[in-house]
Amino acid sequence: MGFIKEFKAFAMRGNVMDMAVGIVIGTAFGKIVTSLVNDVIMPPIGLLLGGVDFSSLGVTLKAAGENSPAVVLKYGVFINTLIDFLIVAFAIFLVVKGMNSLKKKQEAAPAAPPVQETLLREIRDLLKK
Repeated sequence: MGFIKEFKAFAMRGNVMDMAVGIVIGTAFGKIVTSLVNDVIMPPIGLLLGGVDFSSLGVTLKAAGENSPAVVLKYGVFINTLIDFLIVAFAIFLVVKGMNSLKKKQEAAPAAPPVQETLLREIRDLLKK
């Protein structure tokens, strides 16, 4: 089998395609969460804390020179990123929890007794009569 055919067989497998779709949707979801945090959640929190813009919070370690930019420790951006992560982690937790509860419901459904067991019961009932 040629290299191209092997690659095509690999790329067209269900798992690879599912993973690709998941990555694309995950990236889009990440952008939505980032916008939610930066544009919806952080402005009211900053307002409650006296008009603080978290993305601009930082400590200048070295001032800008003639030929070099300033070295800034941007802890406000880190706070925004941390909140992004917590929201994404919580959303994934809810999805996994929902999937697990669906699996438990499917496993909890009683299985039909094996055919042999059913036949034996019927024979015993007939013999008792």
